[in-house]
Amino acid sequence: MFAQAKAVLFGDRGPLAPKGPTFRELTVQALSSIEHGYDLLAPKFDVTPFRTPDRLLDAVTGTLRPLGPFTAGVDVCCGTGAGMRVLRPLCTERITGVDFSAGMLAAARQSDAGAPPPSAEWVRADARALPFDEAFDLAVSFGAFGHFLPAERPGLFAGVHRALRPGGVFAFPVGAPQTLRDPLYWTLLGFDAVMRVRNLVWRPPFVMYYRTFPLGGVREDLTGAGFSVRLLPLEEFGRRADGSPNWRLVVARKE
Repeated sequence: MFAQAKAVLFGDRGPLAPKGPTFRELTVQALSSIEHGYDLLAPKFDVTPFRTPDRLLDAVTGTLRPLGPFTAGVDVCCGTGAGMRVLRPLCTERITGVDFSAGMLAAARQSDAGAPPPSAEWVRADARALPFDEAFDLAVSFGAFGHFLPAERPGLFAGVHRALRPGGVFAFPVGAPQTLRDPLYWTLLGFDAVMRVRNLVWRPPFVMYYRTFPLGGVREDLTGAGFSVRLLPLEEFGRRADGSPNWRLVVARKE
């Protein structure tokens, strides 16, 4: 469902790649809080499969381009700044990355040094309390929604709505739901089960679930926040046997 859900997107990147985090480092991260865990992972994040692949970022850029032009854009939960690859060619004046991990923002600043204009601004903030009012024409987010419980989605979407100017667009990719015959279905189900047990017996909690972001509920919460919603296929990733796209771009517009 998220950018890291389909292994076909990742190429040869893996969590235990030569330059990636070790098993011990991943274990320490998993037993930390979300913020501290990402602070620890930040220096090696871009060589893990958790970093949104360029192929998906480029597909989103191409799908959003006809919806512009955009003046200012924000990447919500920007991590190490991969989403700037989408915002930079679409926004004419300024782009902003927001994350609550200081380590991830430091890595983003370093990797963005020397990038072409517009220059990026980096803001440390909780996505559930974005410090912006009608500041952007475009908001994007990649691979971060598993860190929010379903009860937090309305507030999260309301904050993005407040940060956008009238007519502004909030966009993010979603993968098609897996079938029972898809090994990925059972992999993600097992991962979520392990995380639920971990959070029952260990503190602080580490909220990261793959199966808590169903498209029907997400559309309802976006509509409740004041967005009109449509789905655009990302044709680069093909279609399933029933003709439905493997990946869609959710495009929510502030009325």
